Amino acid sequence: MSISDNIKRLKNETSILSVTLIAVSKTKPIADIQEAYDAGQRFFGENMVQELVDKHEQLPKDIQWHLIGHLQSNKVKYIAPFISLIESVDSIKLLQEIDKHAEKDNRVIDCLLQIYIADEETKFGLGFDEAIELLRSEEFARLKHIRIRGLMGIATNTDNEKQLKDEFYELKTFFDGIKQSYFRKDAAFDTLSMGMSSDYKIAIEQGSNMVRLGSTIFGKR
Repeated sequence: MSISDNIKRLKNETSILSVTLIAVSKTKPIADIQEAYDAGQRFFGENMVQELVDKHEQLPKDIQWHLIGHLQSNKVKYIAPFISLIESVDSIKLLQEIDKHAEKDNRVIDCLLQIYIADEETKFGLGFDEAIELLRSEEFARLKHIRIRGLMGIATNTDNEKQLKDEFYELKTFFDGIKQSYFRKDAAFDTLSMGMSSDYKIAIEQGSNMVRLGSTIFGKR
């Protein structure tokens, strides 16, 4: 199937369930992204800041770019003027940096807190306790140019469906608790981003409302 066929099929599948489809376009050429765009896709996810900046300059300006990879504080300034959502916030230091550059650009930047749910050392993210500590901190209370829209998590890279279900279930349960405790009156806290090409159906079953799909759209790397 072509990229545009994949987009149309997946948009039908996800929109019925009120799930936002993020097309993970890292390492993909401009022509492939343009094809997905022409098929109606507007949300794209990138891992690397430089690649994201280059693509933003070359592609239509109504694309909503998500940064889904690990973000270093010293790279925030390059994406602050245009980024739609930073899904991979994993420290108060990074939030402070985003806040600083958002203020310079006279905007509020939407962010997700990345929560560590995988049984793998290589993944980034806040532990459940660390996320709560961050939200309770005075430093967080001082930030005026960021908006926490929800949580993001990456499950273990495994074929074990029970493990995937458990990890996604834990994150959904934590999301509900955080919403109740810290964002009860904030309608903008509404996003739970979990699920990639290999596990997105399980993630949606467990309560995800945003999925990040690469190979399912663009084919294998």
